Amino acid sequence: MRTAAIIGGGVIGGGWAARFALMGWRVRVYDPDPEAARKIGAVMEGAARALPMLYDVALPPRGEIRFCETLAEAVAEADWVQESVPERIDLKTRVFAEIGVHARPDALIGTSTSGFKPSELQDNAGAIAPRLMVAHPFNPVYLLPLVELVPGSNVAPDIVEKAKTILTGIGMYPLHVRAEIDAHIADRLLESVWREALWLVKDGIATTEEIDNSIRYGFGLRWAQMGLFETYRIAGGEAGMAHFLDQFGPCLAWPWSRLTEVPDFTPELVQLIAGQSDAQSGHLDIRALERQRDDNLVALLRALRQQGTAAGKLLIAHEKTLRTAPSSSVPMVTQTRRVPVDWTDVNGHMNEGRFGQVFSDASEELMRRIGADEDYIAAGHSYFTAETTIKYLAECHAGDAVQVTTCVTLGEGKKLRLFHEMRRDPEGDLLATCDQFLLHVSLKTRRSCPPLPEVAARLERLATEHTGA
Repeated sequence: MRTAAIIGGGVIGGGWAARFALMGWRVRVYDPDPEAARKIGAVMEGAARALPMLYDVALPPRGEIRFCETLAEAVAEADWVQESVPERIDLKTRVFAEIGVHARPDALIGTSTSGFKPSELQDNAGAIAPRLMVAHPFNPVYLLPLVELVPGSNVAPDIVEKAKTILTGIGMYPLHVRAEIDAHIADRLLESVWREALWLVKDGIATTEEIDNSIRYGFGLRWAQMGLFETYRIAGGEAGMAHFLDQFGPCLAWPWSRLTEVPDFTPELVQLIAGQSDAQSGHLDIRALERQRDDNLVALLRALRQQGTAAGKLLIAHEKTLRTAPSSSVPMVTQTRRVPVDWTDVNGHMNEGRFGQVFSDASEELMRRIGADEDYIAAGHSYFTAETTIKYLAECHAGDAVQVTTCVTLGEGKKLRLFHEMRRDPEGDLLATCDQFLLHVSLKTRRSCPPLPEVAARLERLATEHTGA
């Protein structure tokens, strides 16, 4: 188990701690704030509920989060050190100096800075400068995969690749920013929208809620799965981006925006924006808003995952690295997962159709065990479900940890029968059972036929092992 040190336990530092811990890393936190443990505990509670719902497999065993009395104690054994202290270069410089004294010589150091360039921080970082990179994430760190990785010219390519491997391993997408620039890439784009939004409020054109609605009901949905340039490529029609630029490019000369101006943050403007924001969502406390945000993000990310595109494609790739070897237990453990938030119905519990999906996923896990996997299907063979009987025994809710065990009750010739049990946690309530009958089929003739000899042999051995289970 590897170790991550988190220096600064605010919103971003707490998100990093949760992401690393839920991906199986030991986490050591240093923050002089006496409330740090409570605050990170609240973040961890939300993360532990939300992140596992993204995946159809179990996450690694959770790593321990320990709060340290000193920075030296926190970084002493760390493979990765993530600095997330306030955006003051004098404070960051002092922190890096102390990290350099106490961290291992091979530890990588990331800074969550949203504005400073790496060279500005490396100049005063001493011995750790060749291992210090900007690793700028987005809130909530435990759900959003993007991290802007800005190494600057002082960090060797092999160190950058090592950093990418670590970040990819915890389910993030390291966007390698090859040139130094203030605020990197994403925050520069965000600042442009933010600046214009402030003017719209100040000039009385729109309220904070109306601006948010223009984003979440419109282009925000497009951006979530296609970004900016692909969106505009489609807007160009069959002629593509060239036509779009030819048609709309001249509009850039029109005085539509005020991107080169900044409104003065007078007390009146602050009060106006704060008052509208309170009217918009002040009836919800911060934890309720975070939970609402997390549930929405889980549903959106899982929708993209189902389509195998954008951030969903990243989830699929990461999930493959989390899959463990098929169970050899009797009965077999074929599913260990969390119930996603988008699987619930109007009663607030898991829809009955999703029980069928869990049992279907369980049978697919067994198929992998006997060799009837993706390659087998590509070669023209598969098992089709002919009959299913599901008994629903108890309610199951979003976020519940469930486990399915499977027994082969018949494995002769082209016939296969499975019996599944689904429980809340390994030792919890029995939630449902499923008796599933399948037939082996040729995908060329679409008719039943015996499985190939190697699959038949594995299935017969498994049926013998499961006799009497």
